[in-house]
Amino acid sequence: MSDALIVIDVQNDFCPGGALAVPEGDTIVGGINALMAEFGAVILTQDWHPAGHSSFASMHEGKAPMEMTEMPYGPQVLWPDHCVQGSPGAQFHPDLEVDRAELILRKGFNRDIDSYSAFFENDHVTPTGLEGYLRTRGIDRLVMVGLATDFCVNFSAVDAAKLGFDVTVREELCRGIDLDGSLAAARDGMRGAGVVLA
Repeated sequence: MSDALIVIDVQNDFCPGGALAVPEGDTIVGGINALMAEFGAVILTQDWHPAGHSSFASMHEGKAPMEMTEMPYGPQVLWPDHCVQGSPGAQFHPDLEVDRAELILRKGFNRDIDSYSAFFENDHVTPTGLEGYLRTRGIDRLVMVGLATDFCVNFSAVDAAKLGFDVTVREELCRGIDLDGSLAAARDGMRGAGVVLA
C-alpha cells in the first residue's frame, strides 16, 4: 500500500474536441484503466476553474490563447476557457474508470491563481493538501500518467520529487501539448529533479 497511481486531468476539455485538446489525449484512457489494478491507491486530479478564471485569455483584453502574461506569482500561459466548474468539458473522459479512485483532487479553483501541479498552486507555495493525504496513508512511491505531459504532469512530478517522493512518469500513458519546445524542456526538468521517465 506504499504506492499510488496519480491520474492527472483526463478530462473532456483536454481530449480531442475539447476546449484545450491535447493531441491523442483520449488514446491513453484504456491503458490507464488497465494500470489501476496494479496499485494500492488510485488518485485522480481534476482541473476545476471558476468561470472568468485569471488564466483564461478571455479575461485579458487584447490577448489570445497561448500568449504569455505576467501574474503576481510569475509568468503565466493564457489558455482558452476550459474545465469550467460543472461544465461537460470539466468532466472526466467518459471511458475513464472514475469509480476506481479513492480520492479526486480538484485544483485551479482559486480565481486569481492557476494550479498545474497536484501539490501546489502556481505560486509554488500554496499547498493542495495532497502531500498530507499521501503522508498520512504511508504512500511514498508515485506513478503519474495523464494530461498534459509538459504542464500538469510535469509540475506534479517535479513537485512530488522535491517533496521526497519516489516518482515515475509513464510516458506512454501521457500526451503533451508541446508549446514552443515545452515538451523537451519538461522532460529535462523532470529528469533533473530525479523523476524516472519510463
